[in-house]
Amino acid sequence: MNLTKRRESLKKVYEPIGVALYRLHFPPNLITLLSVLFGMACAYAFYQGRMLTAVAFLLLSGIFDLADGMVARMSDRASKFGAVFDWLADKWVDGFVLGTVGYFYAGPLTAITVITASMLHSFIKPVVYAEVGYQEREKGKIRDPLEGVGFFGRPETHITLMLFAVLERLNAPLGLAFGIKLIAVLTLASLTLRILYLYKHYGRDYE
Repeated sequence: MNLTKRRESLKKVYEPIGVALYRLHFPPNLITLLSVLFGMACAYAFYQGRMLTAVAFLLLSGIFDLADGMVARMSDRASKFGAVFDWLADKWVDGFVLGTVGYFYAGPLTAITVITASMLHSFIKPVVYAEVGYQEREKGKIRDPLEGVGFFGRPETHITLMLFAVLERLNAPLGLAFGIKLIAVLTLASLTLRILYLYKHYGRDYE
């Protein structure tokens, strides 16, 4: 699937919001913080069993997460701190949302597994930046060796979570308990592909 590779084609979804925030002179770091707050509200809504509210907050969190970098580039306010803050914000939201759904809908083991898989799937990228390097940085956005590797990252996780939240709300046979386990399995499979890719290309060459 890998929606990250199709980021440019997805711009039409979030670009109007980014442009509006830019014209309103929203600081990029404040937009990042708002994505965290929407993410926390999503986790709480899942805890309360309010599926559609959780979906709405998760969607807003994702849109604001995409918009912060766009506003930073448009306003020439991209910074190294902002890039780090964005990484931390993403992982904070994912940890709370996936942990809440995993723990309360599928049990502690699923929660631990899905959080660990999600964190490693993302964490492998900064390790690659440090150990392998990256091709270029364009206004704060890194083009790295793993950009197109793997098939189930953060966008796919959120879409799957929203889909199964709706199914849970409709009392479908396969609800969030199945959905969060599916996310864990697919994330682990995608992580494995990334590890195998790195081994194939860099496993015998260290200078």
